[in-house]
Amino acid sequence: MAEDLKARARFWERGNLFEDFRPGQLWRHHWGKTVTESDNTLFCSLMLAFNPLYLNRAYARAHGHPDVVINPHLLFNVVLGLSVEDLSEIGGPFLGVFDLKYERPAYAGVTIVARSETLEARTSTSNPENGIVTWATTGYDENGDKLLSFRRSNLVRRRQQGAEQ
Repeated sequence: MAEDLKARARFWERGNLFEDFRPGQLWRHHWGKTVTESDNTLFCSLMLAFNPLYLNRAYARAHGHPDVVINPHLLFNVVLGLSVEDLSEIGGPFLGVFDLKYERPAYAGVTIVARSETLEARTSTSNPENGIVTWATTGYDENGDKLLSFRRSNLVRRRQQGAEQ
C-alpha cells in the first residue's frame, strides 16, 4: 500500500518566486500563534536569556507589569515565522532585518498575527538568476494592537526562462 501511495504522489510546488512579488503587495499571513508562558520559559531557557522580567512574576509585577513579559526575541521569531510560508518558503539567503521596533510588551496568552507589504523587488546585480525582495512586516495581538514591526530582505530565486509558470 505504501508503494501505491508513493506512485500516486505528485510534487506540490510551495512558496513564491521572485516574479510573484511586486511593490505594494499586501500579505495577511495565516491564522497566527498563541504564545504561552511555557513557550516563553522554554525559549528563555534555550537562549540563556535569564532576565527576571521574562521569568519571574513577582519581579515583573514589581516593575509595573501585570505578569511576566514575553521575551521580545520570541515575539520577533514568531512574527518572522508566520511570514515565511508566504514570503520566503522557497529559501534563499536571508539578507537581514532592518528597523526592528518593539511597540509594547506582550504577556502569556497573546495571540500573534502578522501582515507584510512588499516594499521592493529587484534583480540582483551580482547574481541575476535571483532577485532581492524586501518586505515590511508587522505583528499584532488578537485585538489588532501593534506589537512590533521590521523590514527584512531575502535573495529569492527567479523563474527560469522557458520554465512552466
